[in-house]
Amino acid sequence: MISAIAIDDEPLALEILESFCEQVDFLKLEKTFTQTAEARKHLESYPVDLLFLDINMPAVSGIEFYKGLPQQTMVIFTTAHAQYAVEGFELSAVDYLLKPYSLERFTAAVTKARDYFNYLHQQPSAIEKHVFVRSEYNLVKIALAEIGYVEGFADYLKINLDNGKTILSRMTMKGIASKLPAKEFIRVHRSFIVPLSKIESVRNKIILLKGGKEIPIGVSYEDDFMKVFGN
Repeated sequence: MISAIAIDDEPLALEILESFCEQVDFLKLEKTFTQTAEARKHLESYPVDLLFLDINMPAVSGIEFYKGLPQQTMVIFTTAHAQYAVEGFELSAVDYLLKPYSLERFTAAVTKARDYFNYLHQQPSAIEKHVFVRSEYNLVKIALAEIGYVEGFADYLKINLDNGKTILSRMTMKGIASKLPAKEFIRVHRSFIVPLSKIESVRNKIILLKGGKEIPIGVSYEDDFMKVFGN
């Protein structure tokens, strides 16, 4: 069960959100607030997993309020102003609901929060089947089995999927490598990470992947790769 509170200076918006929460069985809305000061005081004693947070608040904006929280809490921003979406997602928001939103859109947002919550709280021994990355202001869930290879560039990377789709993310190679299981993925070049299960052959420092993609092996990665691939 995911615990949550909602903060919005519009009572009607809180009533709608409460009614939507009642229709989601994995979510418990513990309390609602119209003032950020009261919400902050509550969170100091009763931290929660998720915040529904209006951005355009009168005293302190929702974005500034979230920046000041000491605990790492998931947040779904709600607002009638679309221009705040970019800044909201730069704060690692799970989602962004533009008012007025439907029950269907709300359910999609909280389902995303549930999936991310389960991912963050999985047991160390659990088999990881998905990875979450941020792409175009969305938190995207990617099945590990669908990743063909990862290619890094200056300030972003491309996750190439087996179905031909490409997911762009402003993330470093080191960052994505820390999310991928080391027993299944290996970095073979400063610009490439590949899944071991999709390597067809290796010849003349070139890896041939399923589907015909050729990936070079970097000099500084060759020894580590051969140790793993040889076993």
